[in-house]
Amino acid sequence: MRVLITGAAGFLGSHLCDRFLADGHSVVGLDNFITGNPDNIAHLVGNDRFEFVRHNISTYTYVAGPLDGVLHFASPASPVDYLEYPIATLKVGALGTHNALGVALAKNARFFLASTSEVYGDPLEHPQTESYWGNVNPIGPRGVYDEAKRFAEAMTMAYHRYHGMDTRIVRIFNTYGPRMRPNDGRVVSNFIVQALCNQPLTIYGDGSQTRSFCFVADEVEGIYRLFMRGDNNPTNIGNPNEFTVRQLAELVIELTGTQSTIVERELPVDDPKVRQPDISKAREMLGWEPAVSLREGVARTIEYFRSVLA
Repeated sequence: MRVLITGAAGFLGSHLCDRFLADGHSVVGLDNFITGNPDNIAHLVGNDRFEFVRHNISTYTYVAGPLDGVLHFASPASPVDYLEYPIATLKVGALGTHNALGVALAKNARFFLASTSEVYGDPLEHPQTESYWGNVNPIGPRGVYDEAKRFAEAMTMAYHRYHGMDTRIVRIFNTYGPRMRPNDGRVVSNFIVQALCNQPLTIYGDGSQTRSFCFVADEVEGIYRLFMRGDNNPTNIGNPNEFTVRQLAELVIELTGTQSTIVERELPVDDPKVRQPDISKAREMLGWEPAVSLREGVARTIEYFRSVLA
């Protein structure tokens, strides 16, 4: 196959490029580097089956040659990023999704949308199943990301129903691992960088809010299987093992051997209190579930950040 991956230089996008190439497919990677990092795809330079296009998917987009798939992963994806780039985040969710769908329609290609557990907002259902409609504040500061992804899902389903397009929607839960940016504001990278720099680990509130952390290798495998043999309805891909933010901080302190302490800060607006995927659908349809424990995954991520910060 030959596929287009938007956001190809991002954390998840770059690992996805590797996964498709590893199976012998050809990849056209597209990114404008607003939050992507050229270093994430530097190892692909010279690969005959990889092409890179520097472009903003939120503007008119043309891709030469046939495509079998379009995977739309372009978007700021951490609170630090989408609060810094609120308009760009809304644009890539709306205009970018529209353009990516247009490319897929023109090429008669399968379309794959990277959505997010943030569509569930601060959930009143726990754990979250795909049938849950969410509890989102549309005008809060996080709404620029939450509503962009909700709109992107609606547009994807509209193309599926109106044009008969073969589509996929993945709802991604907290993912971590190598190629995360040190300053991306996500909790795993925040804690590890703070610990390695012997700074206090910052938790918001009392740290009792929960998250479900999925190692990037597991996440990408689930995404790849979903693209290959999933259905048109949204599918949760994440790790169902739930941890408090404080438990994560304590694990990072243990594994890094830092002398850092934990300090508490005020909880951000609309910060979800709980987050845990129900992955029954992924288990049954894809035969997928995560294999990497939090302890193993965090240890591997710490080694990556040691090399980055050295």
